[in-house]
Amino acid sequence: MRIIVTGLIAQHYTLGGVTWDYLQYLIGLKQLGHEVYYFEDSGEWPYTLDGGTTGNDWVAKNCDKNINYLKKVLNRYGLGESWAYFFPIKSKWYGLTDHKRKTIIKTADLLLNVSGALVEPEKYHSIKKLIYIDSDPGFTQIKLKLGEDEFSKRVAAHHVHFSFGETISDAFSNLDYDWKPTRSPILLSEWIPSKTKGNIYSTIMNWTSYKPLHYDGKCYNQKDMEFIKFLKLPTRLKNISFEVALSKLQHKNWQTFISQSITGAKNQSNLLFNHPTDLLSYYGWQLVNPEEKCNNIDSYRDYILSSKGEWSVSKGGYVVSNSGWFSCRSACYLAAGKPVIVQNTGFDRVLPVGVGILQFSTLEEAIDAVNNVETNYSTHSKRAREIAVEYFNSDKVLQHLLDRAFEH
Repeated sequence: MRIIVTGLIAQHYTLGGVTWDYLQYLIGLKQLGHEVYYFEDSGEWPYTLDGGTTGNDWVAKNCDKNINYLKKVLNRYGLGESWAYFFPIKSKWYGLTDHKRKTIIKTADLLLNVSGALVEPEKYHSIKKLIYIDSDPGFTQIKLKLGEDEFSKRVAAHHVHFSFGETISDAFSNLDYDWKPTRSPILLSEWIPSKTKGNIYSTIMNWTSYKPLHYDGKCYNQKDMEFIKFLKLPTRLKNISFEVALSKLQHKNWQTFISQSITGAKNQSNLLFNHPTDLLSYYGWQLVNPEEKCNNIDSYRDYILSSKGEWSVSKGGYVVSNSGWFSCRSACYLAAGKPVIVQNTGFDRVLPVGVGILQFSTLEEAIDAVNNVETNYSTHSKRAREIAVEYFNSDKVLQHLLDRAFEH
């Protein structure tokens, strides 16, 4: 088939993990024998990381860095002539010629709108099947129930809907759509386990990604609220190292609670934390900057391969909705042979847990899980890779998605 995949690779050109989120769809489909194209038509304006010349100019005046990064990545995998990027500031397309781009849209069999990155899917209605891939379960369904008109219109423009919330139908009654379960496709050949096991449990995360949502008496928070529940983990496991790759750029208006005044010093005086990194450092978490350590697909992969395993919380909304969400990042750790210790979102109903993947809901459970991995590391490492092969192999995941997309 001729397939278009949408994404945000160029938009977030300094975030290697975001590239992998979309790239593994592209290359996975190509390996299945399909003719694949990448379109980035998100409507999002490119941003600067330093505020530009004034320090407060966050919109990039050109997209050179975005385009150069995108071309470099796709050239590497033989897709250097198979992409189109729309620069909204100047209303200009890059990559494919206008004629070629329009021809591909007119003749495509399928469009995968991964994470809803496509801003106006109705412009692509000549394509036989428009597929929406919901990578933000719980939040997506709440926004639909709250009647956010623009978002609802965007989702409704698709023919088939999939969700990383593999049990989302159990979490919400009277869903607006038939959300078919899917999960992140992982290119196993790109994540060969290393022989060194590393010394640090790590993760790569945002403190917040957007404002929390409120629905039916419940608050669907970001990671900030969840992480605070486990702040004391390093102080309880003093001989074990924990590290977080956390961006220095923060949106305070998105935070539910940053704990700007936490009682915890020996003299029980109040402490002022101006940034989440200050808070985490105080409790013994090691911090690195992902824009330096994980800023492309190689450094992102190297960071995971050099880790002992992953320890991470989930967005509060995933925990509250109990939708079965499991991150692409964690799946990459598994494929690299790294045990994953993560906050439970209900994924234990669809994935094997206990060895390779260990879930927790409380601090005590998190401590027990880490001690378990420490005691039986080689067994957990071996099982992590086995789970990736069995449950996240891009060939299986993508073929199952295609089969279900065309079953009616």
